[in-house]
Amino acid sequence: MSIKENIIQQKSFAFAVRAINTYKFLTQEKKEFILSKQFLRSATSIGANIEEAIGGQSNADFISKISISYKESRETVYWLKLMKETDYLNENEANSLLQDALEICKILAKIKITMKKDS
Repeated sequence: MSIKENIIQQKSFAFAVRAINTYKFLTQEKKEFILSKQFLRSATSIGANIEEAIGGQSNADFISKISISYKESRETVYWLKLMKETDYLNENEANSLLQDALEICKILAKIKITMKKDS
């Protein structure tokens, strides 16, 4: 599959860019450093693990890295909900990011199920 066709790779990279920009906003404007750092780590880890999965040495390696990406995306959803409920992110900001994170979760879950079924 070429990079052009790899939707999860594209979406996770675009989400990581959004996460970095959100982190900059949270640290510079809101002076929030703890939750935002946790969010940044989990949000950028999604795509990093997808890249590792793509370069995996076996189907088991691929599934393992995709599973880690899925767990990181679930963690990211948690941090976003927490920042929304504590007013570090307004409803529009949080909901937009949450929508993207949940979409990534769904895609990763489907990839994981498909790969496990095919292996």
